[in-house]
Amino acid sequence: MVIQTNFSLLKFNTFGIDARCAKFYEFDNEDELHSVLSMLKGETPLVLGAGSNLLLTGNYCGSVVHSHIMGHEVVEDNPDYVLLRVGSGETWDNIVELSVRNGWYGTENLSLIPGEVGASAVQNIGAYGAEVKDLIYEVEAFDITTGRIVVKSNAECDYSYRQSRFKKDWKHRYIITNVIYKLTKCFTPFVDYGNIKSELEKKGVTNPTATEVRQAVIEIRRAKLPDPDVQGNAGSFFMNPIVKREKYMEMAATYKDMPHYKIDDEHEKIPAGWMIEKCGWKGKSLGNAAVHNKQALVLVNCGGASGKELLHLSDTIRKEVRDKFGIEIFPEVNII
Repeated sequence: MVIQTNFSLLKFNTFGIDARCAKFYEFDNEDELHSVLSMLKGETPLVLGAGSNLLLTGNYCGSVVHSHIMGHEVVEDNPDYVLLRVGSGETWDNIVELSVRNGWYGTENLSLIPGEVGASAVQNIGAYGAEVKDLIYEVEAFDITTGRIVVKSNAECDYSYRQSRFKKDWKHRYIITNVIYKLTKCFTPFVDYGNIKSELEKKGVTNPTATEVRQAVIEIRRAKLPDPDVQGNAGSFFMNPIVKREKYMEMAATYKDMPHYKIDDEHEKIPAGWMIEKCGWKGKSLGNAAVHNKQALVLVNCGGASGKELLHLSDTIRKEVRDKFGIEIFPEVNII
């Protein structure tokens, strides 16, 4: 267990904001988590993972809790699938690599997404047409109100696009300790989203393995997304809005080149990055905060940016998108 006061969260947020918290607790198992919560004496802590989906706008006057529960185990193995139980402190991409290497499929399109396993179940991470909600079987969590470990089924978590009950009505009640993923042993490549297929075709691959899909996703992400160790960022800052088909048809009549993804017969998803670029923000900055020059969905810390500078940039972009397109875009990151 780690306990620190006046602790810098610089290494716990990928934007590289040197905000501090009053107290910092890191636990290695469920017993230590129970002890931490006893020490907090009823205070509601801020639960952090790797901070890859977080914007700190200033110092945090309360307590921060971080899971360091590590390890993984196969809890069920049959000819069609495995149930893989993973500690919430594990790095997500390490589990993707492990799964692909062992012939357990479903995670490959989610390669190289930064963050930890616990956050995957909170945020419902997704990329290239895949979402982790389709892999989560159960979530184990510590119930702060009762002091007991509970098991929540996928259905109970009420997953939707970048949402779960852990982000809403369960936000201050549960701390995730383990996530159980259901991974298939039958690989079916999904390469029709984004430019995965074209990346594979460049290499002459028409019938890809899971390893080849994973590598293609990694190369695409590295080409268009900045490395947070080099330039602070939280990946995609905004969620892609889902609009009614009538609104989509209205916009499509004006913007013939507008990319879009059908959700159902009534709704279409329009890339927020495309709208931000159309507003002229790609590569531009406000102070020390900027829009990435290769991917307009990403906000970056050019060096020394404060959380408030990044928030101001976000608010400015949102207003211009709303004024130009009549569509509200919302941050994907958690703003503290």
